[in-house]
This record gives sequence, C-alpha cells and structure tokens, in this order.
Amino acid sequence: MALLEINREECIGCEACVAACPFGALHMDAERKAVVDDKCTACGACIDVCPVGALSLPEVEAPAAGLDQYKGVWVWVEQLQGEAGSISWEMIGKGRELADQRQTTLTACVLGHHVEHIAQQAIAYGADRVILVDDPVLKHYRTEPYAAVLVDLIRQYKPEIFILGASTRGRDLAGAVATEIFTGLTADCTGLDIDPETGLLRQTRPAFGGNIMATIICPNHRPQMATVRHRVFEMPTPDETRRGEIIRVNPHLDEEAIASKVVDFIREEGQVNLADARIIVSGGRGVGGPEGFEPIRRLAEVLGGAVGASRAAVDAGWIPYAHQVGQTGRTVRPDLYIACGISGAIQHLAGMQTSRVIVAINKDPEAPIFKIANYGIVGDLFQVLPALTEEFRKRLRK
Repeated sequence: MALLEINREECIGCEACVAACPFGALHMDAERKAVVDDKCTACGACIDVCPVGALSLPEVEAPAAGLDQYKGVWVWVEQLQGEAGSISWEMIGKGRELADQRQTTLTACVLGHHVEHIAQQAIAYGADRVILVDDPVLKHYRTEPYAAVLVDLIRQYKPEIFILGASTRGRDLAGAVATEIFTGLTADCTGLDIDPETGLLRQTRPAFGGNIMATIICPNHRPQMATVRHRVFEMPTPDETRRGEIIRVNPHLDEEAIASKVVDFIREEGQVNLADARIIVSGGRGVGGPEGFEPIRRLAEVLGGAVGASRAAVDAGWIPYAHQVGQTGRTVRPDLYIACGISGAIQHLAGMQTSRVIVAINKDPEAPIFKIANYGIVGDLFQVLPALTEEFRKRLRK
C-alpha cells in the first residue's frame, strides 16, 4: 500500500507529479486526477513539484523510546536443521567491526530447537552475548513465529543496529520485522560502516540496475536494519577460547495459533551452490550458445568447482538463472574465479570482484574484465579451455 496521500479535490491534473516520480508509481485516471500505486517508496520527489500542494506524506510517529535508548549491534544467526549458515558468520564478523566502532556489545540472536551449540559457535565467531530462543515451534523457519519473537526482543532490548544475511529466509524475515516495528530496512547491502560524525550506520547498495552506488541512512528510527548478500564480507576465524553470555528466552508461542504448518521437509539435492564454491568457472556472451558451456563444465569438473554465468548468458536462455553471478544473481567470493568470454559489465563485476584470484579469458584485449583480473589470457576460449583442462587433468591426475 502506497504511503502517498492525494487530495483529489485540489489536484488539477497537470501531470507534474507523474513526470517527477522516479519509480513510475503515479499516473492519471479517467477523471484526470493523480493516482498512486504500490510502486511508491514515499521518496517525496513528487511533493515539491505539485503546484497546488495536493500531495503529502502522513506524519509517522517517532519511536516510543528516545533514540539514545537504543544501543548495541545485533545479528540474526540463520540455521537449518541445527546447522548454522555460513552467511551468519560473515554477518557476525562485520557486526564485530561495527560494534567495536560504536564501542558497544555484539549480540547474536539464535532461534530454533536444540540449537544451544550454535549459541556457543556464535561466541567463538565474535559475539559478546547470545539471545537463545529454543522452542519446538521454531524448529523449522516460518515467518510468523520467527518475526514475532524478534519483534518482542527488539522492543525489550532496543538494539541500535540489526543486520541479517540476505538469504531467502533473511530477506523474508527482515522485511516482516522492519514492517512491524516501523523502521527502515536497506536490502542487499554491499557495504556497511559507521559515520564518524553522526554515529549512524551507512548502508551502501547498488541502485538503478547497479549503475550507481547509493549510501542510505536511517536517522529517525531504530534499529537501523540491513541485509547483506553472501560472500560480501570475510568470514572471521573462530576462537574457541572466547567467552560470552547466553541469555535464554522462553517465548510464548502456540503452534495452534500459527497459520502456516510444516507438512514435510525435503532437502533438494544437486542444486548449484555458487555461494560456497571455492572455484568457479563462468561463461558469458562469448560462449556463443548453450553448447559453449560444455568446455566450461569440463574444466569446472576437473577443478572440483562450480559453473557460473553472466546475466547475458542467462537472459539468452543458454543456462539457468541459478548459475548467474552478479548484482542481479549471486555475489561470490571464491578462491579462484575463471571468467570465460565475459566482457566485464559493472553488474557482473559487483558480484565477483572480491574473488581472491581472478583469471580472465577473452579475445578482446580491451575488455573491462582485464582491469580487475590477476591473470589475463587473450585468446579464443574454445582453444584455451581444452588446453587448460588437459593440463589440470595431468597435474591433478584425474
């Protein structure tokens, strides 16, 4: 539901607001009056251009408690069947940096059933304390009970910053929580830091299809919330000697009152796991078609890696979306990334340029990919890849 309010009696149908809206959320109806749809983000760009003041945004109440009462950095630790996701440890690592900058505590939120061992792991990875909510209702992730528990905890403890991994569950949970407590949420961040002057969390993410980087702040509401993609931040090294506090919370959850029910849980095998791959061999427009990925698959198989792709190859229908690396696909940080026939569009670079070693193979010596590559091979990938595959096969004895 759009937040923008339109006074239809005052609207004169000049269409100034329609032209000013950067999201295409405004249009004129049959009565030549402005109407707004759900694409509205309440950015306010239309308000200043309305010559008769027919547009407005409702006043939003400030948090009940003063902003100075909100302290500490929180991280949600995602788990599946009692195993923590590695993305959560990446968030813990960044959360540790932010907490140190703010000279405050880092708290990990662990929700699930029989997950106390994850609380101990969170301390080893850098948390000062863990809020542990262990209940049978939380065994499998569901939006309703998970969001209800976190909302209650936020209202009780009042964290200043709350970050979550931008996994499927993390995106879902972050939106539900932010909506309930009426705070800002920046999704899919590629950078987080603290403004040294204001102490606010600066949340950086790509905008307008990855063509610009926007830095977003949330000055008037708490907590400041952000989700971050997998492999954007380094995973810290756990220290098993660290000690911290575990706060056990007993939630008031009633399974019968929850609308969604878990009927069965089936783990799907054979899915592409680019996020955890240590070696990725990717193909782009230069592979020429679906058959062009065959030499890429052979090299990836010999190296024990995964097959990636650029958006151009996915959009052409040559390979499924699950293989897409880039701003609109997966963000990856492998030890070795081999880019084959990929020119190096900014959207693709944003998703892989933090790879430890990048090897680019392209016929065009001026391709932008060479500017960030550690090693470059100017040549035909259909000649280079078979030669590399054969040499690796000999050296690895495969």
